[in-house]
Amino acid sequence: MPLHLTPEDARRYLESGEAPGPHLDLIGAMAAQAAAAGLRLGLFEALADGPVPLPGLAAALGADPAGLRVLLGALTATGYLTEGPGGYAPTAVARSLLGGYGNTLLFWQEVTAGLWGGLEESVRSGGRTADFYAWLGERPDVLARFQRLLREQAEWLGEEIVDAAPLPDGARRLLDLGGGHARYSIAYCRDRPGLRACVVDLPAALEAGRAATASAGLTGRVELLAGDVRGELPYRGQDAVLLFNLLHGFGEEEAAALVRAAVGTLRTGGIALVLERDPGHRGDAVARAFTSFFELNLHHTQGGRLHSPATVDGWLAAAGCPGTRRHVLTRSPAHVLTVATRA
Repeated sequence: MPLHLTPEDARRYLESGEAPGPHLDLIGAMAAQAAAAGLRLGLFEALADGPVPLPGLAAALGADPAGLRVLLGALTATGYLTEGPGGYAPTAVARSLLGGYGNTLLFWQEVTAGLWGGLEESVRSGGRTADFYAWLGERPDVLARFQRLLREQAEWLGEEIVDAAPLPDGARRLLDLGGGHARYSIAYCRDRPGLRACVVDLPAALEAGRAATASAGLTGRVELLAGDVRGELPYRGQDAVLLFNLLHGFGEEEAAALVRAAVGTLRTGGIALVLERDPGHRGDAVARAFTSFFELNLHHTQGGRLHSPATVDGWLAAAGCPGTRRHVLTRSPAHVLTVATRA
C-alpha cells in the first residue's frame, strides 16, 4: 500500500511492537478495495489532467457527492490522491494505475475477494478448496483481465526468450502446450520464417490466440487446437515443445507426468523449453512477498505449486533430456527458462 510512514512511525509498528504491525496489512487490504472502486468508477482517468473539485468530479462520474467524498478521503489517506485548493489530484502512485497496473490491481483484488475465503481449509486439507478456471469461466470480465496479464507478460518476455533460446537450425514444428494467447508461438514464428506452431489449450483460452495470430498475419502458420494438456498428447516429431507458465498449475506428480508427455512429442535432438517462476528467487522484499502469495493462490485455487529449477531439471532428465541449461531472464529475474535437448 502507498501509505507513507515516517521512520519513527514505521519503527512503532514494525520494530518495537508499540503498535500492532498487522494493522498496516488491514489498511493495505482496505486501500486495495478502495483503489479498485476508484478504477471502476473512472476516478483516476477523470483526474488525469489535473486537480478537480469535488462537485465537478461527482458530476463527471455520476456519483453521489457525499459518498465520493468519503472514498476520496480514504484514497488521500493512503497516498493515491492529494487534496489542495484546486481539488483532488492523483499522485505518482495513482498514475501507475493509469499506466497499466490498474488491470493487475483489479484482477488480484477480484481473485482475493472472490476466491480466498476459506483459505484455511485448503491449508488444513492439503488440497484446493476453490476452482480458479471454473470461477474465471463464469466471469468474462475477470477472464479478460487475466488474459491481458498473460498477453502483456508474454509480449514483454518473448523477445528475450527467443534470443536466449533459439530453436535448432531447420526447425519446422513447434508445440506450445497451454499457451492459449499464442504470443510465444508468434515470437518464434517471426524469428523463423519456416516454422509452424501448434498451440493446445482449453477452448476459452484460445480466443485470445485467434485474435493475436490474425493480427500478426500468422493464421496460416499458428494452429490453435482445443484440448486438455493433461490427457494423451498425440503429437510426434516436434522440433520444440513449450511448457511456459504451465507446470505451476499442478502438483509434483501431475507436473512430472506432463513433462514426460511433452518430451515424448519431440524428435531426437528436439528441445524442451520450460518457463517458470523460481520459488527460491532472492530478489527484494516485494518480489519475495509476491512470489509467496502467488504460490499460495496456486495451492488454494488450483492445487498447484511453484517447482524449483532443480526439480524441473530432474523431470527433464528422467524423461530423456539430460544436460539442461538455464537462463534467468533479465526482464523478470524471478523467472527461469530451462532448455533441454532430447537425447
